[in-house]
Amino acid sequence: MAKLFDCITEELQKFIAAQHLFFVGSAPLSPTGHVNLSPKGLESFRILSPHQVAYLDVTGSGNETSAHLQENGRITLMFCAFQEPPCILRLYGQGHTVLPDSSEWHNLYPLFSPLSGARQIIVADIERVQTSCGFGVPLYEYQGQRETLVKWANKKGEAGVREYQQQKNVVSIDGLVTPLGKLP
Repeated sequence: MAKLFDCITEELQKFIAAQHLFFVGSAPLSPTGHVNLSPKGLESFRILSPHQVAYLDVTGSGNETSAHLQENGRITLMFCAFQEPPCILRLYGQGHTVLPDSSEWHNLYPLFSPLSGARQIIVADIERVQTSCGFGVPLYEYQGQRETLVKWANKKGEAGVREYQQQKNVVSIDGLVTPLGKLP
């Protein structure tokens, strides 16, 4: 059964802190556009207040969430318990992208552990907080974070990562320009 909350309560904050994985959903306005769902890890999620969250986003093969946020701001974040007790938590809101050259970045980035390949911070103002049972989610045992992405970014170096971002992260699969596409 779904349960609504006015905010991210202390109990829900503890639930979030115990999860090693979360999912980010976004979509363009076009009815023919692609809905995006991305898994995230690397201990990159932070609760800024009972109504605001952020995560440090690292360079990947695409940048759909950022493109969608620039177009319409809609974002959903989902946390699932893969151990007992079962629970699914969804945070619905409006988000925006914070780039490294902004003053907002300088305020937010110190809240995170540094990650090689960090490209932006996604901030979401949460409008709806909802849990559901999670009874159908299988049980999994956490073994650790993958180091592949961090090793890849370290090998490429800062200049190589920026070059990759300019090749792969400035336009979404639906042709929307991301905030990275507006950098000089």
